[in-house]
Amino acid sequence: MAWPQPVTLRSGHITLEPLEHRHGEDLVEAATDGALWQLWYTAIPEPAKMGAEIDRRLGLQAAGSMLPFAVIDGTLAKAVGMTTYMNIDAGNRHVEIGSTWYRKSVQRTDLNTRCKLLLLGHAFEALDCIAVEFRTHFFNRQSRRGIERLGAKLDGILRSHQLAGNGTLRDTCVYSIIAGEWPTVKAHLTYQLSRPREASAG
Repeated sequence: MAWPQPVTLRSGHITLEPLEHRHGEDLVEAATDGALWQLWYTAIPEPAKMGAEIDRRLGLQAAGSMLPFAVIDGTLAKAVGMTTYMNIDAGNRHVEIGSTWYRKSVQRTDLNTRCKLLLLGHAFEALDCIAVEFRTHFFNRQSRRGIERLGAKLDGILRSHQLAGNGTLRDTCVYSIIAGEWPTVKAHLTYQLSRPREASAG
């Protein structure tokens, strides 16, 4: 049996559902909000290529290396982005949380904090993960700040790690949270969600 299995996770108005093609129309609208695919330091699908991106993620799920989710905002009653467990290492109970993006209008809200709390909680409490990893481009300052606010620690920087689509070289920042740190990280994220909305931005 594949590990981890598809699951639906909920926190407040946010639901993480197993990704399906029925989410495609919402995700096209989400990517258009802010023209997110134009950001050079990250990989967000163009609206015309959203179906192919869903196919790609579902193919990786079938291969056992990814578990993709659609991020549903109940206040909008639609999908507002994607996130995944990726680079799954079942033998070592290790996953990376990544390939995440949200429409511009829900950024700087509590959405990201809720999503990460759900994914981390499931990873450590249901899947018994040893560690959860996060990776991002050195120049993706917003992503790096968000990861650090979660309580993840920088393991290191993989220099000239990958070739980007525009031909530039990507330095990859690698962060992680290990199982022993989870209770403290959980308390921190739960506290962030209890604060006024403007103070709990993800």
